[in-house]
Amino acid sequence: MPYQFPRPLTAALAAFAALLTLGSAAPAQAQNIEKLKQMKVSGADTSMPPIAQTGKNADAIRENLKRVKLPPGFKIDLYAVVPDARHMAVAPSTNMLFVGTRKNTVWAVTNRNSGEMATEVKPFAPSLKFQTPNGVCWTKDGFLIVVEHNRILNFPAAEFFYEGGDVAVIEVVPQGGLIPVEEESYNHHARACRVGPDGMLYVTLGQPFNVPPREKLALFDKWGIGGIVRMNPFDGSKREVYARGLRNSVGIEFNPKDGAVWFTDNQTDGMGDEIPLGEINRATKPGMFFGYPWKQGKTRITEFGYDKDPLPANITDPQVYMVAHAADLGLAFYTGKAFPAKYRGGLFSAQHGSWNRTTPVGARIMFTSLKSDGSADKTEVFAEGWLDGETGLYRGRPVDVAMMKDGSMLISDDFAGAIYRVSYNP
Repeated sequence: MPYQFPRPLTAALAAFAALLTLGSAAPAQAQNIEKLKQMKVSGADTSMPPIAQTGKNADAIRENLKRVKLPPGFKIDLYAVVPDARHMAVAPSTNMLFVGTRKNTVWAVTNRNSGEMATEVKPFAPSLKFQTPNGVCWTKDGFLIVVEHNRILNFPAAEFFYEGGDVAVIEVVPQGGLIPVEEESYNHHARACRVGPDGMLYVTLGQPFNVPPREKLALFDKWGIGGIVRMNPFDGSKREVYARGLRNSVGIEFNPKDGAVWFTDNQTDGMGDEIPLGEINRATKPGMFFGYPWKQGKTRITEFGYDKDPLPANITDPQVYMVAHAADLGLAFYTGKAFPAKYRGGLFSAQHGSWNRTTPVGARIMFTSLKSDGSADKTEVFAEGWLDGETGLYRGRPVDVAMMKDGSMLISDDFAGAIYRVSYNP
């Protein structure tokens, strides 16, 4: 059975106040999902106006892409205009993908002619009124998972039944069941997800503080907040905490060669420009601990006196140390054959770009090669130029990377509202 927990009095009063403001919106939303779970028509307004793919905005994005530097033989083009584009899930059987956002929309991006650009971008399942549907991923048999701030939904054969406003849905974790409602926060609320080789759904749960107070540690540890949880992707059963000791991971991927799970982690703010270093981590089994809040990167955390405690003995250090505050987010292994041999089997990752640094860094794509034992080898810049070195202004902020079946790579950008396609032609 999915997890359900009673809402505390304070949250109930807040919810009641919201209902007074929004009228019947919440009951209507509950009715919508109940109807869709039974494959019935919701009756909601399901109009889905497409996003314009031509015009001044698209032209300006293409002009900005001329600033992006890539290794010889590579080129980058605008693939689709997708507002607020965050994490991506490439469909297993058709030439389309689904794109999450930190707002209230999941986008269905279709390429009907198998060309170098998408032909249509429109909202997916608009009657459901998503809440921060950042995490999107697929089961092995073609069910689309959407992980919101505090709910998980599963859509059977979404790539074939996305055309209408109403779609079949399975409620994996109901609203308010992923984390305690009283722990909901606008900070670090974007989830990332992947279905592992074991068929379980893995979800990252960022903790909502810059540094968590000590009195929250036991609760967070129980729920997997500041870690990764896994569960059955169809009913939420067998939930367990898979990894602990993270601050806010917004990128997760499995290495298809050995099944190890890799994930990024975002740094504590306010400690200085150069610390703590960014992290890309690797977990090879359940129960591993990655050090937070006692340690991040190579730095002890001073707030709440964590640096005064003995350092826990069971810490697993990062595979890759990145520059501080570059905001490492989505990542993916290169599984195609179109790129040179150097990149095959390696790890691409996106840096969103710093916000609290005196000299901005990031807004680029990194590449990490692997050793024969599956651990990280060398890391280098693959694509950069979205951060204007002269003005310090962002012309784009990469969020996620995804591999297409033709061997090209997609990059999402929530600042420019776009998805880019990187291809190789020597």
